[in-house]
Amino acid sequence: MTKVVITGGSGLLGPSVIQEFLDHGYEVLNVDQKHPENPKCKTVITDLTNLGEVYGVLEGADAVVHLAAIPVAYSHPNEVTFQNNVISTYNILEAAGTLGIKKAVITSSESSYGFVFTKQNLQPLYVPIDEEHPQMPEDSYGLSKIVNEKTAEMIHQRTGMQVVSMRVGNVIAPHMYENFPDFIHKPELRKPILWSYIDARDAGAAYRLAVEKDGLGTVELNLAADNSSMDVTSKELMETSFPNVADIREPIDGYETLLSNKKAKEVLGWQPVHNWRDYVKFND
Repeated sequence: MTKVVITGGSGLLGPSVIQEFLDHGYEVLNVDQKHPENPKCKTVITDLTNLGEVYGVLEGADAVVHLAAIPVAYSHPNEVTFQNNVISTYNILEAAGTLGIKKAVITSSESSYGFVFTKQNLQPLYVPIDEEHPQMPEDSYGLSKIVNEKTAEMIHQRTGMQVVSMRVGNVIAPHMYENFPDFIHKPELRKPILWSYIDARDAGAAYRLAVEKDGLGTVELNLAADNSSMDVTSKELMETSFPNVADIREPIDGYETLLSNKKAKEVLGWQPVHNWRDYVKFND
């Protein structure tokens, strides 16, 4: 049985990722600073900023999926966020590469593009935003994600370990769909994330596929649903919120995502299947 270590499995995204691997026959170990509310597998309490502890929990693993992080900007002092996210990711990749683990998936973020936590009203250069769009963060959280992507490249160069960096959009766990009626007609509330979202279960499938695919080297992939989280057309969203963005690279007459997921589909053979409209009752 293939063993995968999942860090941060007690968080928002973790349970869906753990369940995805369990459903496909993997042996799973959760590594976190706290136990989950509803345990699905063994959990080992670990300080990922301690390299020795990381070596210990990765021993015997075939792959590692790294979800653990301070998940937003400004929840902690800037240097704390940066230090935690960069050192923990470095330690995971350093230990995995040295131990001969062949596959790693790390969690980057749409925040690395810079819009999510902008204080300077940063606007996209074009939409939908793909992985080639410049990364222009003003915050240490977005910067930490860029550093982590570079760490992945370095470790791959040295060890040959495959590392996929998931630029994850706004994660929606199943219980969170009840919140959608409160914002689906209020574009300003979700403008900073370009109205994107990703169902935690669809993200779990992408993480598993990234472990199962061979020959990817290092690659960065956006994870987003096919549609926006709004009951307003994407064209209207852009005209209202970003009227100066003229470079529209795909048709957006419907409710298409403005965080492109094309590359993830092509590279992984992945297809998100969860659409918020299937879970939310609302009046048109």
